[in-house]
Amino acid sequence: MSSPAPAPQSAARPLVLASQSPARLGLLRAAGLDPKVRVSGVDEDALTAATPSDLALVLAQAKARVVAAECTGGELVVGCDSVLELDGEALGKPASPEAAVARWHAMRGREGVLVTGHCVIDTAAGTEASAICGTVVRFGTPTDAEIEAYVASGEPLRVAGAFTLDGRSAPFVDGIDGDPGNVIGLSLPLLRRLLAELGVGITDLWA
Repeated sequence: MSSPAPAPQSAARPLVLASQSPARLGLLRAAGLDPKVRVSGVDEDALTAATPSDLALVLAQAKARVVAAECTGGELVVGCDSVLELDGEALGKPASPEAAVARWHAMRGREGVLVTGHCVIDTAAGTEASAICGTVVRFGTPTDAEIEAYVASGEPLRVAGAFTLDGRSAPFVDGIDGDPGNVIGLSLPLLRRLLAELGVGITDLWA
């Protein structure tokens, strides 16, 4: 007697990343996920909040909700946004090279908190879960010449806080306390917990 044919596996739920960040997309793909990217077009400058943590969460929710409203196939939508909290101020992407230089002069030798808001929406069920993750970043002491060279690379103009943990400024970060993925752009452990709140297992989304 021949063995019964294996039961067909159900396809993974469609996952959408409401962010154009290559770093976030890379983190998700490295974790076995294969999201589609849809940019929300949210005007970040138009949104305000009482604290940097609140702002990161408000931005993440806004991005996820705009994209979720456009979904029609039961997608799971993930929205994120990051800011650097320094001296109680929320610092996003610097507006100019001059601002990036000034930012690094203010950060070097000090600690800041990279805060990322996360929002997950199950468009099939109409449910939502959101939270923030904060990671302490201990900045090193790059020289003025190193700062000028880094800013000239263009990298700090594209990222929240004017630095990356996985790019050219990595030598200028002495260490962190917390989730390194969160500094890069998305906390995978937090994402797993938010998905679980919505009744979704992250392994069920593996491509």
